[in-house]
Amino acid sequence: MDTKKKEAIMGCTSFDELLNAEYGERGTETRERYEAEADAFCLAECLKEQRRLAGLTQEQLATKIGTKKSYISKIENGHADVQLSTLFRIFAGLGRRVSLTVL
Repeated sequence: MDTKKKEAIMGCTSFDELLNAEYGERGTETRERYEAEADAFCLAECLKEQRRLAGLTQEQLATKIGTKKSYISKIENGHADVQLSTLFRIFAGLGRRVSLTVL
């Protein structure tokens, strides 16, 4: 990491400033990639937690909703884009509902 960037990061006083220093302002390619990866990570962790709370393996969940274990695994590892209809089906299979908020 170059000295200028390190100084910018060390001078941050908020999380937003830190994100700007590390990944750039909102709208930049690097920041958009970071945001997308962060969203995928959050979804993956939520799915894993809810699946475990439901006492299901990836295989059991996949069978229950008519998909493959490998697809559930890819979602849980943040390596798959998931369609909204599939997201609803997955969480319904876990006995949960999905609620969306548009900001």
